[in-house]
Amino acid sequence: MATVITLFLIGPSLMWAPVLGTLPALQQPACLPPAMHLMTEASVRASRFDLPAAVKLLRTAIGCDAARVGEVYVQGLLDARAAALDGGTAESLAPVRTAIGVLERIGRNRPGPPEIARLVLSAAAAAAQTERDEMRLYLESAVRMESIQAAAGQAGAPVVTAAEMAGALWLQVDRYDEARRAYEDAARRLGPTPRILLGLARAAARLRDPASACAGYGAFLERWGSELADVEEVVETRTHLARPECRAPAL
Repeated sequence: MATVITLFLIGPSLMWAPVLGTLPALQQPACLPPAMHLMTEASVRASRFDLPAAVKLLRTAIGCDAARVGEVYVQGLLDARAAALDGGTAESLAPVRTAIGVLERIGRNRPGPPEIARLVLSAAAAAAQTERDEMRLYLESAVRMESIQAAAGQAGAPVVTAAEMAGALWLQVDRYDEARRAYEDAARRLGPTPRILLGLARAAARLRDPASACAGYGAFLERWGSELADVEEVVETRTHLARPECRAPAL
């Protein structure tokens, strides 16, 4: 049985974890150091909300099956988001369905990163069609499997965790209480990643909880650091923090 090395998030840091004997469909040996470095860089780019750059890096990790899973998964997330903006038509979701099929063939429905990624993409496809009940079932399965993997010291979904995507998809379908709970659960599992901090702030803002929204956006900006950027998420954060309710002194 081949050993496959893949990447996932634990708390605020990036960690490598071996997946031993869980992915029989992946026949390549452990990824070589250059490919592992590319995967790390891809995860860093994803943590800065640059998923297209993450995909490009993963595509260059030649001979690394774990990177191939990450590439298919992250590109699928991008395609699912585009499909949602297009109304979730069958045509717009075709690339996502193709990605789901690829991950299914790789993972063979066995626990591990390909199967978790497949479940998340299935949830994203359901979200694009506002099929909330179907989305919930896929997300619950993905997050549960990822939690079991983590407890065993094994990898979850590559680059963007299922726990983080659960919050994002609940936000996408306008279920803000569910989104907040999902992000809170993700924070307990993973720690305060930028994606989680921003998600909590967004959920609070939509729930008309200004104190939590301001605190959340502030925590996100602090975590982002002093780097100047016109990244959409940073612009959104600074715009929100400029509101009177965020600038008013605490009483």
